[in-house]
Amino acid sequence: MRVTFGVLGPVAAWDGAGDAIALRGPRHRAVLARLIVARRRVVPVTRLVEDLWEDPSPDAIGTVRTFVAALRRALEPERPPRAPARLLVTEGPGYALRAEPGAVDAWCFEDSVAAAATLPPAEALTRLEEALDRWRGPAYAEFADEDWARAERSRLTELRLHAVERRAEARLALGLAAEAVPDLDAHVAGHPWREDAWRLLALALYRTGRQGDALAVLRRARTLLVEQLGVDPGPRLRRLEADILGQARHLDPDSAAAGAARVWARATAAYDRAVASGARARLESTVGLLRNLAVTGAGGLEESRRHRVAAVAAAEELGDAELTARVIGAYDVPAIWTRVDDPKQAARVLAAAERALAALPPGGHEAARARLLATIAVESRGSRTARGLKAAQQAERLARDLDDPALLAFALNGVFMQTFHRAGLAARRDGIGAELVALSARHGLVTFEVLGHLIRLQARGALGDFPAADRHAEAADLLAGRNELPLAGVFTRLYRAMRLAEAGRAPQAEVEEAYAAARPDGTGMPGLERGLPPLALLCLRVRRDLPLGIGGHTDWGPYEPWVLPLVLLDRGRHDEAAALRAVPDPPGDLLQEALWCLVARAAIAVGDREAMERARAALVPAAAELAGAGSGVLSLGPVSAYLDDLAAALRSST
Repeated sequence: MRVTFGVLGPVAAWDGAGDAIALRGPRHRAVLARLIVARRRVVPVTRLVEDLWEDPSPDAIGTVRTFVAALRRALEPERPPRAPARLLVTEGPGYALRAEPGAVDAWCFEDSVAAAATLPPAEALTRLEEALDRWRGPAYAEFADEDWARAERSRLTELRLHAVERRAEARLALGLAAEAVPDLDAHVAGHPWREDAWRLLALALYRTGRQGDALAVLRRARTLLVEQLGVDPGPRLRRLEADILGQARHLDPDSAAAGAARVWARATAAYDRAVASGARARLESTVGLLRNLAVTGAGGLEESRRHRVAAVAAAEELGDAELTARVIGAYDVPAIWTRVDDPKQAARVLAAAERALAALPPGGHEAARARLLATIAVESRGSRTARGLKAAQQAERLARDLDDPALLAFALNGVFMQTFHRAGLAARRDGIGAELVALSARHGLVTFEVLGHLIRLQARGALGDFPAADRHAEAADLLAGRNELPLAGVFTRLYRAMRLAEAGRAPQAEVEEAYAAARPDGTGMPGLERGLPPLALLCLRVRRDLPLGIGGHTDWGPYEPWVLPLVLLDRGRHDEAAALRAVPDPPGDLLQEALWCLVARAAIAVGDREAMERARAALVPAAAELAGAGSGVLSLGPVSAYLDDLAAALRSST
């Protein structure tokens, strides 16, 4: 039975059927609320006592245990006697509520608001409305005066105010100014110090044709700010007032988003009328749409891949090698992650690209050949095949001869994907990223410019140059924000979580929260989603020499072979962990150095000389790099430290 919890209002819990669970008295609800505030971390019993009573009695600890027992019976009524609790667990000195990520309304609210920031206005509006609908009253309503709830209540309240304003922005972008006015009017009445709310209300009024009311709102904002806070309006409010007085064109109530929607509808209708349903031109046009869909987020990448395979199959059925080559090569979507998301789909595209390449008539078609070769290089990433590397080199040579910037950018993406045949090539990838940034900036290739910054973010991280990596993260975010490319934010958020861990000063819990907030779920990139989040946390614990404390049901995805020996050692299963000869070499991708370091650590622990020698030989070329930091996701620290440990262990084993 899945239990869900509500704290956006009175504290509540519901069973799998949606029925309210009786939580008994206020102290029981206080214990539950305090554990939810802790976000799955352990709260010591002594802390619970301090939080629940100003002057606790001698038997307060026993009373808390009674509350916990009652909560367990309410939350897991079907749990057999003496069976361990699954939800409200005892761990070390206290208790933790192991609620699933989507089981608490406040956590879902935060995730929705964060996701909305990367979505187009229509999708953002839907997510924000769903998020705000979760509120049933003030957060942790009955615990407003409790010190332990105060900071969390304030944080959630501030986020709610932010969400209200972002919802208004989405409505304005969609030409729904009239719908935005009532909510904004109530919003500024309750929170008159929020300048952005005044700005949005004035803009909404102006776009509904109420110029006088818009100016009156701005004057009211000025008066309240000066009289109550003693400050003048900020530059955005002042600029809006000047724009309204000057009737600036960009304030036109016929918003750009609404105009764009009309243009799209008219253009697609005209296309349907003018181009026959069976026309070959439709296939090429479809691939252009799929290319744009792939970078939109919100499942667009997964959908575009699926339809791309169908488009390639349809082109092959027509028996036209040149058309097939164009359909395959037109899908030049920048790729940054070096593990294939769907191996079966990639294999089908690779096979089709090879067939099209062989079928092209001799002489000419050099651009089509280059695109097919670049596709082969990108789709064979992580495989260490000689074919992938050769295809990348041929595509780059053809693109340079043709002097085609867009083609060269795609070819360089293929070259990047083929720089993982051994460890220690971060400097080479940094050079590829630098060329991509410069080339793309000159020729307006925005998606490849973002790719270049992400490549450099990874490479500079591997080389330990985090100030430079920070600059590339900021540049990628800026470009992605301007051009509605939300998937870039997945990588920059993960990078910032890793950066916090690398700083070394942040508490473990803070770094784990940063990783939790940056989870790549729902991106349409299974190669990034499956196994990577727990791997990042495991590497964090290894780096800090902490017990791994890994649960038995962790999904390690494709990384399991290299993680399992350490997990077994952590559980005291030394004999099982010693079977390192069965562990294959890590694939040639962004995590190969990190995975080799995990193998090295396990090999040293069990005294496996052969595994130690394998790891040492693989890691020597990366001696100057940080293990795993080239992924932009996780880090195990200097490779040199692992090489030193291996050398010492090998000497002692002779």
